[in-house]
Amino acid sequence: MYTVHGMRASGNCYKVQLLLDQLGIDYRWVETDVAGGQTRTPAFAALNANGKVPVLQLDDGRCLAESNAILCYLAEGTPYLSADRWQRAGALQWMFFEQYSHEPAIAVARFIARWLPLDHPRHADLPALRERGHAALRVMERHLSEHAWFSGVSYGVADIALFAYTHCAPDGGIELDAYAQLRAWLDRVRAQPGFTAMQA
Repeated sequence: MYTVHGMRASGNCYKVQLLLDQLGIDYRWVETDVAGGQTRTPAFAALNANGKVPVLQLDDGRCLAESNAILCYLAEGTPYLSADRWQRAGALQWMFFEQYSHEPAIAVARFIARWLPLDHPRHADLPALRERGHAALRVMERHLSEHAWFSGVSYGVADIALFAYTHCAPDGGIELDAYAQLRAWLDRVRAQPGFTAMQA
């Protein structure tokens, strides 16, 4: 059985939860208090020297970090990751976009707005983060005006990767009202078999 070391309120950890649930795979969840320093202990460093969640631990003790790498590992040989070379590369393109252009704005804005006190100096970063978040959402909206999914011809790992923080973007003050195609895509994701909500 897989063991997931993660934090339920994290979008990156939610990605792993969602795919495991949709695959119908039994797993053990070890809730990890990032704010409380649990990822900075020697025990956690043995799992992931980078000190971040999620971490997928196999029965033989091997560990895999980085949420999108975990998605690809779990989805291998399933309909969630296309065997077609072009569609697979397209899914990876969107997963790289998620980590470099989407998550650093939308997830960070959510973290600041939701978890940092109002007098914290990082609140000054929110206007720029929100602007960058909307820029990423506009790219997604353009894609969705011609395509139903980000993973190719059907739902898959790139959709899971992008759904995780997009659906809770309003937590960071990034509203979704202006993105009709994106909101319809969010509904399509929620309608997928085995879908489970983030357990924040």
